[in-house]
Amino acid sequence: QVQVVESGGGLVQPGGSLRLSCTVSGSKFTVYTMGWIRQASGKLREVVATITSSGTTNYPDSVKGRFTISRDNAKNTVYLQMNSLKPEDTAVYYCNALVATMVSTTDYWGQGTQVTVSS
Repeated sequence: QVQVVESGGGLVQPGGSLRLSCTVSGSKFTVYTMGWIRQASGKLREVVATITSSGTTNYPDSVKGRFTISRDNAKNTVYLQMNSLKPEDTAVYYCNALVATMVSTTDYWGQGTQVTVSS
């Protein structure tokens, strides 16, 4: 059984920073691409960052230069460093991981963590 657990959300003032973490746990698995997706109230989900197992990253223009995704493959953990936060960054942030087990290769999702940017 594979589990994906996120942490690090909260309330921050505009211009502030937050760091999100996400760890994949279980037995006998391999983690491939990992990413962070957010969903603001009343809006569609938006991919904010992805990182491959070899470290290639990708960001949309809305967060480029402000957000940095990284991973520790030994810990099966991905991080999202968010700087210069804006009110429009307010959303629930979900971690996503493409995980291969002995049975299948599947997208796994975390439970989501709320990020609120407000003064």
